[in-house]
Amino acid sequence: MTNPNNNRKRGKRNEHALAKRLNCKRIGIMGGEDLQHDIYSIEVKSFVRYAGVKIMEQAERNAPAGKIPLAIVHIKGQRRDNDLVIMRLSEWEKTIIPIITV
Repeated sequence: MTNPNNNRKRGKRNEHALAKRLNCKRIGIMGGEDLQHDIYSIEVKSFVRYAGVKIMEQAERNAPAGKIPLAIVHIKGQRRDNDLVIMRLSEWEKTIIPIITV
């Protein structure tokens, strides 16, 4: 059984690290956004295991050289507009951040 206090501590450490890395302000109050960014409202999660990792690894294995791997997850019965996009943070920083900071 996991300890809720350890989970909260891990979450706070993750929020602090990402706030510093993304030049955001950590808000981190229950019920609100975790990180305040000029463009994004960022919710931060930290898991011991996450199914999205396997999906992303498959996208990386299948990506031809020179292409950025991206995984899109669709939930059956949901509108495709609600699909989730998974991308490595390092790739997001290299490709998306330069576009939005111009």
